Amino acid sequence: MPQASGLQFTARVGELPSDLFSVVGFTLTERLSELFYGHLELASTDPNLGAGEVLEQAVDLVIWRDGQPVRRFTGVVNEMVRRDTGHRRTRYEIVIQLSLWRLGLMHNSRMFQTQSTDTIVRTLLEERGVVGSVFDLKRSPEEREYCVQHRESDLQFVERLAAEEGWHYRYQHGSTDGSEQPGLMFADHHGNAPRLNAAEYNGRAGGSTRKPAVFRFRYEERVRVASVATKDYTFKNPAYALMHEHSAASTNQRPDYQHFDYPGRFKADASGRPFTEARLDALRNDASTASGESNRADFTCGAKTELTEHDNPGLNRDWLLTAVTHTGKQPQALEEEGGSEPTSYHNTFTAVPADKTWRPKVSHRPRMDGPQIAIVTGPEGEEIHCDEHGRVKVRFPWDRYSKNNEHSSAWLRVSQGWAGGQYGFMALPRIGNEVIVSFLDGDPDQPIITGRTYHATNTPPYALPEHKTRTTLKTQTHKGEGSNELRFEDEADKEQVYIHAQKDLDSLTENNRTEVVKNDSHMTVENDRFSHVKSNDHLTVDGEKRQSIGADCSQTIGGTLHQKSGSATLCEAGSEAHHKAGAKVVLDAGAEITIAGGGSFIKLDPSGVTLSGPGIKINSGGAPGSGSGANPQSATMPEKLEADKPVSPPATSLAKVGTRQNASTDSLQTERLPGTDRKLILDVIGESTNGEAIRIVKGSSEGGKA
Repeated sequence: MPQASGLQFTARVGELPSDLFSVVGFTLTERLSELFYGHLELASTDPNLGAGEVLEQAVDLVIWRDGQPVRRFTGVVNEMVRRDTGHRRTRYEIVIQLSLWRLGLMHNSRMFQTQSTDTIVRTLLEERGVVGSVFDLKRSPEEREYCVQHRESDLQFVERLAAEEGWHYRYQHGSTDGSEQPGLMFADHHGNAPRLNAAEYNGRAGGSTRKPAVFRFRYEERVRVASVATKDYTFKNPAYALMHEHSAASTNQRPDYQHFDYPGRFKADASGRPFTEARLDALRNDASTASGESNRADFTCGAKTELTEHDNPGLNRDWLLTAVTHTGKQPQALEEEGGSEPTSYHNTFTAVPADKTWRPKVSHRPRMDGPQIAIVTGPEGEEIHCDEHGRVKVRFPWDRYSKNNEHSSAWLRVSQGWAGGQYGFMALPRIGNEVIVSFLDGDPDQPIITGRTYHATNTPPYALPEHKTRTTLKTQTHKGEGSNELRFEDEADKEQVYIHAQKDLDSLTENNRTEVVKNDSHMTVENDRFSHVKSNDHLTVDGEKRQSIGADCSQTIGGTLHQKSGSATLCEAGSEAHHKAGAKVVLDAGAEITIAGGGSFIKLDPSGVTLSGPGIKINSGGAPGSGSGANPQSATMPEKLEADKPVSPPATSLAKVGTRQNASTDSLQTERLPGTDRKLILDVIGESTNGEAIRIVKGSSEGGKA
């Protein structure tokens, strides 16, 4: 039955009978972007209620005035206390919270890829059974390339993402008539906040009046941050400042209190600008606040109401309720054990001017304690998987959700030993390799591969510690057998530099090359060898030189062949020796020349000329003998290196630039400049449309179009 004050409180737990509990009292606190918390004192004639009948059951608490329901509170039981039993009734205490509380019990590490923030939050809520959530967003959140929940509860993760985006959340308990069901609301503005009836201020009532009123009201202003500046960096546009600033519109304080932060956790202006504005609103969310007391049971956080009848006209304005604590007492519920006080209700509240945007502060950000181990992943059947920036994908040991494929993570940059503009070192981690992942500024959303490690199945190239003196760079043939290798052996008396090319070994020296071998040099070419000296070739052998040629030897000399032997020149042909000169052949010997053949000979010596043969023929006919003639084969030129082949410069389109007034756009007619030492110098101002440098190719003109 309603009491003399016209107030009555009822509560129903789960599917238990609606009259099982009587409400002795309650304290319920609701705040923007915080879990609703309610503590209820109940009495029941049943002394044997078990926790299993109550815990995690839905609770419906209703405030009645003059027999009409005026306010409803809903939640889920997460604590239960059984107290003493009196004459007829047993007292119980329960704690209720909204179903979002369950997310605080679930601690996890996982990653989300290429998803917007609202999609990530919806996924978590639906997985945990929180249905009916509503997103009231003016700004569509940007897609996050890589977003990690790291060793934090689902609730912490949701609250952190919401605060970064500048969202607040509030719980709607539902209407007393059931037309509106309980639900969770996420919003980045207060334009659609529930509008309550005007709140009349009555400071003289002291809380004793039955008429709905505000009987305490206190207004405060505080000095807070005046502006926020945030900055970040993206490797995709390293020269761009990526900085945003935002200042409070009007404050009663100095304007130079700036909050600067790096990194700002954004990679584009589309996120950086709203993130900066949200940060300022959050840091100033208590710069102007009001607090008070009332008996308005309809007061709820996130709602707006107009204060009227205050003696300070400046306070008679719209206010946004940010927190409300409801307190109710119904001692008659204990019957003969209760006191004589009537049923009572009042609340305390805090509020901010309704024209301000209240946003929550980011309470925490997870920081990685240090580097982590990961395994490089990629598509099935591939050995190397990367993008145009040399980034790869990995899978962390703690990742329970992704598969071991090309979708296991976002692209991760890879630290190299040297990285410049089209120069440096490049070695891509391959699928299955174990890598060390560090995190920029300890941020789990910014991983970068900084090292690689061996493990039990990916072992070093050589057995250890047997080959502990070897330093090696050894690759593996892509989709094949074999490797390239550069190896250093540092064992005393066995020092060695070893180079192995699985197929080709190409070397290009732009200027001089000097090679000194202080002992032997051995070279074996198992097929052909080609060399080309474009100028002079000098060879000095201090000792003996030996050549063994299994087939023919061809020499073609464009000039003169000079040979000089310090002792003897000995030549032997198995079949024929043929010497032919275009003009003359001179044989000059200091002592003797002998020509022998077929049993006859001619000998020239200091004693004279000796001819010996079966017959001596002079001018008696016949013909001279003929040789086979020289037919040397031309040498085959060696192949050129790819790096040494001439490459035509790519065509570059020029940006549009201003032209001189009355200038002609026709082709220019050029003439040869007189003299050979004249030069034509052009000043070119502008830039290419594709962002590359303009290349001017040096050339000459014989006159004509240019």
